[in-house]
Amino acid sequence: MYTITFKFEQKGLEPITLSEIAPDQSLLEVALNNNIELHHNCGGVCACSTCHLYLETGDTLVEELSDKEEDFIDRAVSPRLSSRLGCQCVLKPGGGSIIATIPDQTQFLGE
Repeated sequence: MYTITFKFEQKGLEPITLSEIAPDQSLLEVALNNNIELHHNCGGVCACSTCHLYLETGDTLVEELSDKEEDFIDRAVSPRLSSRLGCQCVLKPGGGSIIATIPDQTQFLGE
């Protein structure tokens, strides 16, 4: 089982820590199932960059970065070395702790 902390760059949002999270689901799914807003224009099929997040810790606990994902990260707003797409960060069997930061998503308002 996993413990996942979602931090937010958007002012006024406090970090949320979730525990007892089962493997074999993406960070996008975990966020949405726990009422944490993470944009996902393509529905989580790695066809856009709106579920972009920064994986601060736990990169070995999720599926590796694919070439396709890397191409979409290049199109994301303010990509960093720790950038990933939430839909592609599928939790591997086992468990551990992950910290992910969700960029300020207010730039997507009005889309």
